[in-house]
Amino acid sequence: MDDSSRYPKMIVPVGHVEPVPRRLRALVGSRYVIDTTRAMYVWAWPGYPQYCIPLGDVADGVLADEGRTMPLGIGGGRRQTLDVDGLTRRGAGWVWDDTAPEGIRGYAGFRWEAMDAWFEEDEQVFVHPRSPYTRVDALRSGRPVRVEVDGVVIADAPSSVMVFETGLPTRYYLDRVHVDWSRMVPTDTVTSCPYKGTTSGYWSVRTDSAVHPDLAWAYDFPTRQLSPVAGLVAFYNEHVDLFLDGEPLPRPAAVSRAQWEKERRG
Repeated sequence: MDDSSRYPKMIVPVGHVEPVPRRLRALVGSRYVIDTTRAMYVWAWPGYPQYCIPLGDVADGVLADEGRTMPLGIGGGRRQTLDVDGLTRRGAGWVWDDTAPEGIRGYAGFRWEAMDAWFEEDEQVFVHPRSPYTRVDALRSGRPVRVEVDGVVIADAPSSVMVFETGLPTRYYLDRVHVDWSRMVPTDTVTSCPYKGTTSGYWSVRTDSAVHPDLAWAYDFPTRQLSPVAGLVAFYNEHVDLFLDGEPLPRPAAVSRAQWEKERRG
C-alpha cells in the first residue's frame, strides 16, 4: 500500500511567478556576481522554485552569450557562459526569452552549482531555493515508534520528533539510545537539505540476510528551525517497516535517487 495519501502535496502550478521578498546574493570565487532585491521566483516544476535575476543586478561583464538557445521546460533561454576573474563556467546560466512566462522574460537564470555560494539576506542557502509554500515542522511526540528490517527490530523508541515537510512523508527522528547499533554500519554518504542542513552521518543496516545501504541518517547540527532533531536518527520509510502506536504504516512509494535529485534540483 502506498503512503502518499497521508501527507500534503505540492500545490504550486508549473510556470507560477512571484517576487522574492529578500536580498539575494551569489558568490563566485571571492566576488559577489549577483546582488539584488528584485529577484523573482519561477516554478519550472512543482517541488521548488528557481531564482530569476534582473540583468542589471548581475555584475557587469561576467556573462557571455553562447549564441544558442536552450529549452527550459516552461520556455527557453539564451545560454550563457559565466566568466569571473579567470574562472570560466560554460553553460552556467541563461537569459529567459519571449517563450518564458511574462514576468521573467529578459531575466537571468543560473544552474545552482554554477555559483560557489548563494545567500538570502546574510544566511547561506544550500541545494536549491527554499519554497515559500513549503513548511517543515519538527514536533515532539510521545507515540512509540518501532523500526524493523527483514523482520529484525532495529529501533524501538517510546517517543520521537516527527518532521512534517510539505510534499514528503513524515519522518520519525529517534533518540540514539533506542537504536540497535550492532546492526548499524556507518557510511561516507553526506546529503544536504535547504531546510534542514547537512547530514553528519549515514548508516546502512545489517540483518542476518543482507546489508541494506544508507537506510538511516542524522543531523548533529541542523538549521535552527530544525534544532529538535539534533543528534537523533531517522530511517527511510520507503525501505523499512515502521510501526506507530504499534500499528504498521504503509510504505511511501520508493523513488530512485536519480528521480529524487531531478525533482529536487531539476
